[in-house]
Amino acid sequence: MTAPRVVSLAPSATATVTALGAADALVGVTHHCDPPADAGSAHGRESPLAVGGWLNPDLDRVADLDPDVVLTSDGLQTDLADACRERGFDVRHREPATLGEAVEAFAARGADVGRPEAGERLAAEARGRLDRVAEAVADRPRPTVYCEEWSDPPMAAGNWVPDAVRAAGGGYPFVDPGERSREVALASVEAADPDHLVVHVCGHGDRVDPASVAERDWTVDAPVHVIDDSLLNQPSPALIDGVERLAELFHPEAFPGSTS
Repeated sequence: MTAPRVVSLAPSATATVTALGAADALVGVTHHCDPPADAGSAHGRESPLAVGGWLNPDLDRVADLDPDVVLTSDGLQTDLADACRERGFDVRHREPATLGEAVEAFAARGADVGRPEAGERLAAEARGRLDRVAEAVADRPRPTVYCEEWSDPPMAAGNWVPDAVRAAGGGYPFVDPGERSREVALASVEAADPDHLVVHVCGHGDRVDPASVAERDWTVDAPVHVIDDSLLNQPSPALIDGVERLAELFHPEAFPGSTS
């Protein structure tokens, strides 16, 4: 069976396709994607063509790639998905808002790129890992956690992050699961009296100085954990890594082999 010609316009979709073992089908990605070395090899490419940013790709370049399927993700790409459909592309738009929906989307992505069995396996593996974390943190005290997705202005992380914190054995009073990230008043963070501050600024990886948060003019006395934003900001398999990382930070005694 010939691999489909896949253009991924979302970093999370590229990461998921890679986890499915289907990166060889990628003929196009965005500048924000990080495909592996063998990406595109099924179609004789040394690497997929970069077609632009994830919000403003060059759709003429996409058309030149003659894709069988175009992958989009997130509500911010809804208009882009519509523009792709108007071009006649077969668009598979996945917009998970919660941790559970993100895991379900792993299976859906498998079907999107002609690897349904791989998708089901990836989703099952993710559920198994989450179950193991749940077992490890069960019946332990739940610390209050503040997660910051952006720092100017400070924004409390939403979407699947509230679920991720709770899956890791923490409490998250700032945003409900499935709601978008939102600006938060420092006074409301103080009032919640968090036990942990998790900083995962979008687009910054783990290159944030924790002192920039710890030394704010506020009465919050909690450790600051800077983690790579890819572990929490994308609904890709890295999100499961993020849950495991959070669990190790919140409950190190439950994970004696961890390096937290």
